[in-house]
Amino acid sequence: MPAVAALQALGRAGLFSLSVLRASLPTRDFFAELVREIYKIGGRSLPIIAVGGAFVGLVLTLQGYRTLTTFGASDALSTLLGLSLYRELGPVLTALLFIGRAGSSIAAELGLMRATDQIKALELMAIDPVAKAVAPRFWAAVLTVPLLTGFFCSLAISASWFEAVQVLGLDNGTFWSALQGSVDFWDDFGIALLKSAVFGGTCALVAAFVGYHAEPTIEGTSVATTRAVVNASLLVLMFNFVMSALLFQ
Repeated sequence: MPAVAALQALGRAGLFSLSVLRASLPTRDFFAELVREIYKIGGRSLPIIAVGGAFVGLVLTLQGYRTLTTFGASDALSTLLGLSLYRELGPVLTALLFIGRAGSSIAAELGLMRATDQIKALELMAIDPVAKAVAPRFWAAVLTVPLLTGFFCSLAISASWFEAVQVLGLDNGTFWSALQGSVDFWDDFGIALLKSAVFGGTCALVAAFVGYHAEPTIEGTSVATTRAVVNASLLVLMFNFVMSALLFQ
C-alpha cells in the first residue's frame, strides 16, 4: 500500500538522519572534509546566488514601486523589500537555488558512489560511509546556506537601491532610514538565518538519503537526483510555512 510504503520511507529517513548525527565526530579528517565540502557546495554556489539575488531585488523594486506609488506610499519601498526578503523570500529562494546547484550534486555523487561500489568498498575497509561521505556534506550545508542567504539578501538590497535611487529617483536617505527602521536584527535577520540553517540541513539530508539509497545503476542515479530536488524543494516550502506560522505571530 502507498501509505505503508510512505511510512516505511519516513522511518528509514529518520533512522538515516540519526546515523548522520551519530557519525558527526569532530576528528581531523572530518574537519578537512568539511572544509572541502564548504567550498564545493557553498563557494561554488556564490555566482548563481549573486545573480538570483540581484534580479530578485530588481523585480521586487519595480513591482513594489508601481504598487506603492498608486497609494502614494513610495517611501515605504525599502520597508517592503526588507521585510519580504528577510522574512520569506531570502531564505526560501536561496534554499531552492541551493537545491538545484548543490543538492543535486550531493545526490548524484552519492548515487555514483553506490553504483560504482565505493560505498561497499568503504564498508569493507571498516570505514563508516555515512561519516566519510554524508556527515561533512550535511554540516557544510547547515553552515553555508545561512551565509548564502545573507549574501543573497545583500545583493538584492544593493540592486534595489540602485534601481530605486539611481533610476526611479527615490531619496537615498529615505531609502536607507526606512529600511533600518523596519528591519529588526533578531526578529527578521536572525529568523532568516534560523530558517536557512533548517533549510540547508533539510536539503542535504534529503539529497544524501536519496542518493545513498539509490539503485546501483546510472538510471538509478538520475532518478535519485531528480527525486532529491523535487522532494527537498517541497519540504523547504512546507517547513517555511510551518516556521512562519510559529515565529511570526
